[in-house]
Amino acid sequence: MSQRRKKNSSDGETKPRTSFVNKFFRSSKLRPTKAESRKKSNDLEAADFQPSDDAQKTENILDTAKPLTSEMELGSRMEKNEQFLQKLGRKAVNKCLDLNNCGLTTADVREVGEALEAIPELEELNLSWNSKVGGNLPLILQKFQEGSKIQTLELVDCDLTSEDGAFVGQLLPMMQNLEVLDLSINRNIGGSLHSIAQGLKSTSNLKVLKLHSCGLSQKSVRILDAAFRYLCELRKLDLSCNKELGGGFEDASAQLAMLEHLEVLDLHQCSLTVDDVMSLTQVIPLLSSLQELDLSANKKMGGSSENLLSRLRFLPALKSLLINNCALQSETFTALAEASAHLPALEVFDLSWNKCIGGNLKLLLETLKFSESLQVLRLSSCSLVTEDVAVLASLIQTGHLAKLRKLILSYNDSICDTGWAIFCQNMWFLKELTELDISLRPSTSRDCGQWFRHLLCAVTTLPKITEIGMKRWILPATQEEELERFHQDHRCGIHFDLGEFQE
Repeated sequence: MSQRRKKNSSDGETKPRTSFVNKFFRSSKLRPTKAESRKKSNDLEAADFQPSDDAQKTENILDTAKPLTSEMELGSRMEKNEQFLQKLGRKAVNKCLDLNNCGLTTADVREVGEALEAIPELEELNLSWNSKVGGNLPLILQKFQEGSKIQTLELVDCDLTSEDGAFVGQLLPMMQNLEVLDLSINRNIGGSLHSIAQGLKSTSNLKVLKLHSCGLSQKSVRILDAAFRYLCELRKLDLSCNKELGGGFEDASAQLAMLEHLEVLDLHQCSLTVDDVMSLTQVIPLLSSLQELDLSANKKMGGSSENLLSRLRFLPALKSLLINNCALQSETFTALAEASAHLPALEVFDLSWNKCIGGNLKLLLETLKFSESLQVLRLSSCSLVTEDVAVLASLIQTGHLAKLRKLILSYNDSICDTGWAIFCQNMWFLKELTELDISLRPSTSRDCGQWFRHLLCAVTTLPKITEIGMKRWILPATQEEELERFHQDHRCGIHFDLGEFQE
């Protein structure tokens, strides 16, 4: 899935200046880390802040800080730090600073860099969605020295420059405790990836690496591949939405197989080529710890992924499989359907926008009926026909798919009223269902048939359902009255989303 760009940072050059500490940190999201928050309160109170004698301005952004020249300067620094922490309303035991999407100005950025000296124990820093960070990153992070305790660094959509990327690469060797690095939606750092990759070789504790939409190219895969052998603890790798990445896996994916602890691999919308798929066919099945795999929106997979999809059977821990909008063909869909029988842990399955499924859903349902874990099934815009939903209804009637929580059947306009009636008469078996979507395409609209009454009857027996998507279905006056009586009689929190046609 793509991350949306949030509100741009304010230039803030013409408004009256208020100290960054005064104007922002009164409501700052400075908080303990997840691990720290689980400790007892007496452990927190026992930790007192001790400012470092070495925490001084540096002439070089990566040089060791020079010692203080006088006790007066030391006293001034300690007083400033104490005032800073008082305005935070927190004690120095806090180890997490979240400044995402707070409209930092250039002046604010400079002050943040100075303020970070007051939190030598900082473990988590989030500066995401602040465009003024771009081009000024060294001003903020220059105080980080070797032995930094930072474990999480998030710089999503900060408009980072190539120089910022190179600086990150130089900084990484000093962050031996780093576990999470998110540089997503910084499209100009692709050119400095070599420096970042060199730095990654020194972050052996890294567990999460996110480079979503970073302007990566074919060469980027080879550059990253050389670093993978050093990332033995990596659990999550996100290279999604790098549309120039296609072709990069052809000769440079061998080290990917070394990530034996990898649990999440996201390659959606990477323009994977036929040769990429062939290469990944040799690698992905070796990632035995993989729990989430996203190959969505790679349309060239459609006719070339039969072997890859067939070999997914060797990933018994797989919980989430997203292959929507991959232009699957009959052979590749059949291979996927057969492999799904060997995925007992599968909880989320998204096959939306693959038209070949229409009229062939039975192939998949024959294997999914053995699934005891499936909770989310997305089949939006799959050209499903009446026979498909009839088979689905029959499967539900026999007690299969009992743990299903979300069922998305939207944009399948070829299903006739008879098909919807059969489905609605049997959906009451899905006691865990919380969301159902049967909306029509944006370009169409239809009157609801008599099946709507069956839907209302079924909903009364579903204790957990809260959302029913019915956009562009038009309710005649009599059915509007039925829906009104339903809400009056049951007074439940079920939302029927009828879109712009009816509210």
